[in-house]
Amino acid sequence: MRLENQVAIITGGAAGIGLEASERFAEEGAKVILADYNEEAGVKEETRLREQGYDVHFIRVNVADETSVKKLVDETVNKYGKIDILINNAGITNDATLLKMDISQFQNVLDVNLKGVFLCTKAVVPLMIEQGKGKIINTSSVSGVYGNFGQTNYAASKAAVVGMTKTWAKEFGRKGINVNAVAPGFTATAMVQKMPEEVIEIMKDNVALQKLGRPRDIANAYLFLASEESDYVHGHVLHVDGGITM
Repeated sequence: MRLENQVAIITGGAAGIGLEASERFAEEGAKVILADYNEEAGVKEETRLREQGYDVHFIRVNVADETSVKKLVDETVNKYGKIDILINNAGITNDATLLKMDISQFQNVLDVNLKGVFLCTKAVVPLMIEQGKGKIINTSSVSGVYGNFGQTNYAASKAAVVGMTKTWAKEFGRKGINVNAVAPGFTATAMVQKMPEEVIEIMKDNVALQKLGRPRDIANAYLFLASEESDYVHGHVLHVDGGITM
């Protein structure tokens, strides 16, 4: 197993890509913290995965709140004694064109997508430094690299995640901590599947592979970057987008 006895925190771990990653990591032997704001979904998925024999534990967290993040880290360490992997996957959208976007829409997305990554990483890194090793994987987006219509807030947050990833790679590489990012393209999450079929077809047409990604495709990228197979991959942004950005 590629992650046997590794302890992984996955934010946004109770739904979508985060849930797929939680299950994928558990399959590979990790002890997984499902960190999510949605308590109902978190408890449900914790129960389901534990019934399958996986070592999974749900902790409710608001990644944009420092006290909540500290509680997440403290509970994880109390339960497992260490943190080997942090997947900063939690994120939200609240789309509008610039002239229609109000400040609350802008700020709410930055609070979760950017401040949340900052707070979770800041809380976990001291433990990884003490251990002399760790893996941090941040979730960016092709929107953060190339921009996207109606996503000033989202694109700004995801572009900033790239900048933080590369900065932290410079700061923490000498401490034995790998820091990388994944930039998903159009992925068939529940949110996307609720879109009109004609919109989904347009999305597919923009992808070289002519199909949407699966949450498992992104989870597999997380898994690679979390495993020892990527020990010499550092400060990298891995595009998992079917060729949309070529």
